[in-house]
Amino acid sequence: MSSDTVAVIGLGYIGLPTAAILATNGVTVVGVDVSDRHVDAVNRGEVPFVEPDLATHVAGAVSQGTLRAQKDTPAASIYVVAVPTPFKDDHAADLSYIDAATDAIIPQLRGGELLILESTSPPGTTEHMAERVLAARPDLSLDGSDDRPVVQFAHCPERVLPGRVMIELVTNDRIIGGLTREAAERARDLYAIFCRAELHLTDATTAEMAKLTENSFRDVNIAFANELSVIADRLGIDVFELIDLANKHPRVNILQPGPGVGGHCIAVDPWFIVSAAPEESRIIRTAREVNDDKPELVLAKVAEHAARFEGPVIAALGLAFKPDIDDLRESPALAITRRLAERHPEARVLAVEPNVDELPGSLTGFDNLELAETTAALDAADVVLLLVDHREFKQLDRSLIAGKDVVDTRGVWR
Repeated sequence: MSSDTVAVIGLGYIGLPTAAILATNGVTVVGVDVSDRHVDAVNRGEVPFVEPDLATHVAGAVSQGTLRAQKDTPAASIYVVAVPTPFKDDHAADLSYIDAATDAIIPQLRGGELLILESTSPPGTTEHMAERVLAARPDLSLDGSDDRPVVQFAHCPERVLPGRVMIELVTNDRIIGGLTREAAERARDLYAIFCRAELHLTDATTAEMAKLTENSFRDVNIAFANELSVIADRLGIDVFELIDLANKHPRVNILQPGPGVGGHCIAVDPWFIVSAAPEESRIIRTAREVNDDKPELVLAKVAEHAARFEGPVIAALGLAFKPDIDDLRESPALAITRRLAERHPEARVLAVEPNVDELPGSLTGFDNLELAETTAALDAADVVLLLVDHREFKQLDRSLIAGKDVVDTRGVWR
């Protein structure tokens, strides 16, 4: 076992930044990923996705020899697991990625290691991870009973915003929950290497629930804004003006509505609470349903405009789940664009996304859908649908949309 190596399992939007910031602070880090593309990119000192400042950290760490990537799980003193946790059709968490990562770690354990789960997870997942390890390795223990070597487990959920990850890894408070106090303290010492904010210790289940609570709070507030937009549309009111006026009250701060909610956290995490306590989580469930329903309302509005044209050309602006990044996870814009192509075979759908170079896999295979450049798409369009408020769209010359049928889900062109 390497006594001074940290292995980060999963080199995605959270794992790679975590690996990079540890490595640039002098920690020897081995990143592990199933993707040849991610492994090869990191070993070249490059990044496989868009995240400001990440490329500088990766390039520097690789050149200094503190960061490398591979597909096989190595021996290490600390393992940080940052793999996806999607949900199944019934909205229960899919823990298969965590299980696979854990199973790859198990043969490397000799005792003395710390396993940290960063993946956002339902309550009890860190304990599930420990049980899986101990079931396969009865020679190990959590507390050293019967003189068996100890393996420690902790949960430290990420709390960063895509587009600001490298800043917020350093500046945001972290919640660290251990299955034992010693595990939490050891995990705290690791994050203290780069985090300059407060490190709050608790138990693992509370840490898991805290992350879900944060994103459910945001989801509920977004649902209020999205529901207001539906009501305002029914009443013939500009919802963006309505919210702006309501927010003049010193104790009111309503968020902005949109075409739905996406991303790896807010669109997913509330369902983990609902799954854990289905009878009690009534507001959280309703908020999820309101936000999940919003894309259909956008599609209905586009259909009204498209019906005015024979063989309409629809420009769908934005595929990412939020502005100025290339992250498409759980993106309502992506889902809306796909459904436009499916439901309007007579239409030509032009997908515009400044942050990607090719259509994502879910949009391929449609004869009536293509990736287009902004100006060309607007020039050809009969209907312009703004789905993501990328800076390119906010700074757009408004003459390009003059005379077009416009559906602006973000209130950018009011």
